[in-house]
Amino acid sequence: MTNIVFVGAGSVRYTIKLVGDLARTEELHGSRLVLMDIDEERLRATEVLVRKYLSELKAPFLVESTTSLERALEGADFVINTALHRAPGHEDGYVQYEITREVGERHGYYRGIDSQELNMVSDYYTLSNFNHLKMSLDIAKAVERIAPNAWILQTSNPVFEITQLVKRLTKAKIVGFCHGYAHVFHIAKTIGLDPERLDWQVAGVNHAIWMNRFFYDGKDAYPLLDDWIEKHAKDWKPRSPWDVDFSPAAIDMYKFYGMYPIGDTVRSGTWKYHYDLETKKRWYGEFGGIDNEVERPKFYEQLRATRRRLLELAKEVEKDPSLELTKVWPEVFSTGKESVEQHIPFINALVNGRKARLVLNVENNGTIKGIPDDVVVEVPVLVDKEGIHPERIEPDLTDRIKKFYLLPRILRMEWALEAFISGDVRVLQEILIRDPRTKSYEQTLAVINDILNLPFNEEMKRYFLKKSDINSK
Repeated sequence: MTNIVFVGAGSVRYTIKLVGDLARTEELHGSRLVLMDIDEERLRATEVLVRKYLSELKAPFLVESTTSLERALEGADFVINTALHRAPGHEDGYVQYEITREVGERHGYYRGIDSQELNMVSDYYTLSNFNHLKMSLDIAKAVERIAPNAWILQTSNPVFEITQLVKRLTKAKIVGFCHGYAHVFHIAKTIGLDPERLDWQVAGVNHAIWMNRFFYDGKDAYPLLDDWIEKHAKDWKPRSPWDVDFSPAAIDMYKFYGMYPIGDTVRSGTWKYHYDLETKKRWYGEFGGIDNEVERPKFYEQLRATRRRLLELAKEVEKDPSLELTKVWPEVFSTGKESVEQHIPFINALVNGRKARLVLNVENNGTIKGIPDDVVVEVPVLVDKEGIHPERIEPDLTDRIKKFYLLPRILRMEWALEAFISGDVRVLQEILIRDPRTKSYEQTLAVINDILNLPFNEEMKRYFLKKSDINSK
């Protein structure tokens, strides 16, 4: 019996998506699923919906739930970590992010201090995110202690920093997951290519991956992409705030770096694209992308509305077990093919030898030339019973991608981990001093002080002020 643990199972919709993938993977039928969350209401709702969904899909699994991490990890083979730290009294972790962002903006940091050069995605907090980083590290240490042979499938952001942190400070087996690679298929379909006939690779670090190989029926497909851009790019309009694959920003990055940016990479460019909302709209279309002060709050409200509806639906199922989830809400409780998430193919490859080509966050170890071996990179890999085998990256990424994008992004990861590990608030000050939005040293002191004094950051404040000269008030 394979034991699969969902930590943060109260992230109901994401858990449901992965459970759907499990249900469609017959080799894993009969596995034990342990749902773990500290929120009893959400945990109960998730269990009700998971059991009902599996029943409708006629997929036999042993389902348990617990609020105890230690109990959940007993006998674990795989730990899917979707948990997001949430302070007491707040509906979700995103509330903390929004409050922290508002503090930053009051001090002149548009979109908050965590919006940094080449790291603009709205939930990718690396500097003020002590609570979430510590929780993620604590989960990894618990896995190391209780289930040392288990794999951690790191899912919640920041995937890059968390996976790297766990690699540095524990012996736990961890791999980072992201679905941004799938934008390759959207690009292919848009320019009229069959994704099944592609020979492709992407490489970089999480939220910073580039399409280094793009062949179609054995021939270089980049000329086809160039032709589409020349003929159609001027008429491009976004269908939603998330639709940025062919935005002026994406094409501008392609022309400068020499390879096409994939997925969240387009959203994580330089300040050139992000100075203010007007600038964002110029580069990302009428919505300005998803990472701005108008569209991001709307998205958070959509997430909350979906979660509330799922909680209500669980109560309805308990009252009326005949209710069919796949008919009531087929967009969530799908009966179709697997999602683009890679967790279940990864598990099935290791357990049953069903080989899978995936794009995962693993230690570099020479995979991308010029990047330190111990840095976690996002690259195509083959997974089988023997483990994870990174592909040879061919052709290599361009020098500009490495020198102007990857190495600076990796340096920011190192800075963020240095701040977290050292507990020296002066590291945060030095990071902000290098921020183009900073006008004075006093500005950095003021914004950090106000963030540390937020009610949910008491532990962070105690930790960081131990080596600080900041006058806490």
